[in-house]
Amino acid sequence: MNPERMPEQEDLQPKPTFWPVGFAIGIVVLLIGLVVSPTRIAPIGAVIAIVFGFLWARAATRELRTHTPAVEPERRDGSDPRAAAVAAAPTDGAERFPRNKFLEGATLGIGVIIGGVVTVPVAGFMVLPSFLGQESHDVDLGPISNLTEGQWYIATFNTNPEEGDVARRTAFLRNNGLVKVGTEQVPSFTIISNRCAHLGCPVQANGPTGQILGKPTLNVHGANGPVTFIPVVPAGFGCPCHGGQYDTEGNRTAGPPVRALDRYNFAIKHGRLVLLNLYSVGHVTGTGAQAQIASYKLAGPGQHVDGVEQILYPLQPPHN
Repeated sequence: MNPERMPEQEDLQPKPTFWPVGFAIGIVVLLIGLVVSPTRIAPIGAVIAIVFGFLWARAATRELRTHTPAVEPERRDGSDPRAAAVAAAPTDGAERFPRNKFLEGATLGIGVIIGGVVTVPVAGFMVLPSFLGQESHDVDLGPISNLTEGQWYIATFNTNPEEGDVARRTAFLRNNGLVKVGTEQVPSFTIISNRCAHLGCPVQANGPTGQILGKPTLNVHGANGPVTFIPVVPAGFGCPCHGGQYDTEGNRTAGPPVRALDRYNFAIKHGRLVLLNLYSVGHVTGTGAQAQIASYKLAGPGQHVDGVEQILYPLQPPHN
């Protein structure tokens, strides 16, 4: 006699889930992100893999975390001696943790360990350097008395002497004169980075420079090395790579850039102009010392800093 399968036994069978598929998708996105965009796509893939991996493990171990439902034993009449022997057998040695469940949990655990051993070091070597060792350097541009009020300059300087010419940077600088802050008159400067807000190409001044103006180039020796100031009369700034255009305050006027040009903070120390850290700018209202600047934490080229688009960008590494 073959007894029919009881309904309670059907509930013991594992049900198909979507969690393994989601985990696999997360791993694929993570690996692709490590190649395409380690700071944007890779973290998304890691989050997907972690979430679905947790849900998968939770579903696979659900029976281990709950009580096994009681199953009514098969009953037979006393005419069958084998049934009587089975009924008389002790139940203390019954298997409480089936071998298949142990193998299932062990396989899942080993898979998680192997996945971590393979992906964590790779992700660490590719992502962590962007977050560690980021240090900004103050740049001494020399006495402010060298810079004529109202005159634009193309300033070239070295941000870190230890790195040599690799650390050479260029900025557009204008002496705005004195501005009243509280009860004091303090110097004001506009210092705009030449890094395009589209893809980071070097932006150029749209206007005559140097010898055409009949004005000499200034050469100053600062604490970080030599600094050059080339006089210029810009009608704006333009990127030769993809046609991005900006006005004299760095606002985008045409082309693919997503925001205004970045700017430098500055300080006046013992009568000398010192560049501090860079920051990003959404837009600028007004000009010169009266400009109202919508400033943001420094972001990479192509990244929106305001509007709805800014939420589409994940955590960014620190920038100099």
